[in-house]
Amino acid sequence: MTGYLHNPAVETRDPAEQALRDAARYPEQIAYLLAKSDFYRAKLADAGISTVADAGGLDNIANLPFTEKDELRKSQADHPPLGSHVAASWDEIVRVYSTSGTSGDPCYIAITPADLDVWTEISARSYAACGIHRGRRVVHNYGAGPFVAAAATDMLTRNRIAHIPVGTGNTERYVAGIRKMGATAIMATPSFALYLIDWLEERGIAPRSLGIARMAVAGEPGGGDPVIRNRIETAFGCTASEAMGIGDVSITLWGECEDQGGMHFSGRDFVHVELIDPESGAALPFEDGAEGELVYTALRREAMPLLRFRSRDHVVVNARPCACGRTSVRVRCIGRTDDMLIVRGVNLFPSALRAVVNRFAPHVGEVVMIRPKRRGVMQEPPLPVSVELAAGADPPPDLAERIRAAIRSELIVATEIELVPHQSLPRSEYKSRLVDFGAAG
Repeated sequence: MTGYLHNPAVETRDPAEQALRDAARYPEQIAYLLAKSDFYRAKLADAGISTVADAGGLDNIANLPFTEKDELRKSQADHPPLGSHVAASWDEIVRVYSTSGTSGDPCYIAITPADLDVWTEISARSYAACGIHRGRRVVHNYGAGPFVAAAATDMLTRNRIAHIPVGTGNTERYVAGIRKMGATAIMATPSFALYLIDWLEERGIAPRSLGIARMAVAGEPGGGDPVIRNRIETAFGCTASEAMGIGDVSITLWGECEDQGGMHFSGRDFVHVELIDPESGAALPFEDGAEGELVYTALRREAMPLLRFRSRDHVVVNARPCACGRTSVRVRCIGRTDDMLIVRGVNLFPSALRAVVNRFAPHVGEVVMIRPKRRGVMQEPPLPVSVELAAGADPPPDLAERIRAAIRSELIVATEIELVPHQSLPRSEYKSRLVDFGAAG
């Protein structure tokens, strides 16, 4: 066994025993939904379910309806402010967060003290896998703002991890916090990590001089991309691990250990996770190499419990044993199904295209921008793609054609590659945008 485990008894538990525990808890949560949530009482009634017995056990969960994000938006629009799916009173609620609204109107997410306890426990497991645990000094720019990432500070505080919050939008203060406090770890999005490397190098500061040993990257796909990971680890001389959550369910749910073979599921006892075919909705087994969309069901949630919530996160499964001792399944997120483009019948994840382009380093940097000719999911080839060259690159004359051929071979999509100068594409201190519809008709 290697690395640090926050809760070894849970994280190394035999999967068969875990399944029994989850199966015992599941009917209690169904009973809670039927008693407390107008939304789920009606939704389940439409599916012919009015009692716990009607719902069946956890092994029959695939027979129950999905919950979609748009349903939650409509619930809150029709029954403001929190919607008919809220299952706790205002006297029980202690915080209300919101989503960013990048794929629609923002949704509000209420939590009770017990919900916050669950979030902090899951998050502690996830980030401990990433090397964020007691004994570290951590710098982060999660503000006490409207988004659920702010609750990560509760996890850090409750687990007595020294953390230095520096707020958003001030990289100079961020770097000063690392230097003056002797921070040894960073929590950030992959986009910010790449931005920070450029910011430091432009000022003649070697990223390695900051003394960062561990970096946990989360908030968007990309942290597990070998090229992006190598860029971060080489620049800082650190180990970079990936974490992932979804605000409606938990601030984090997955965390990657030093093996770096994917993120371990960290929500045992609190959340049940399924894998489905994103097109048919059919259940898929968590077998090694399987691909599909993650679906979550709360097993312990008071304010806003969710049943079979479609995450739209598309993952590849690693079901092999891990040297760290954790026995939960691992996944690598390769994109979001709601970010997907369909190019003449072929599904294309922007992050998958970026991964192909990134393999042409050192000629190219990490920034790629897809610029569709038309708005919407459906696209006609060739798909325009701007690829930023690396600093000081002297690319071979056939580089664009080689990139185009690789994308065609691996992703079965025809593209039109434009090589653009270093730092000519927009950067982000939070999340990178891979698709720009600005010039679309």
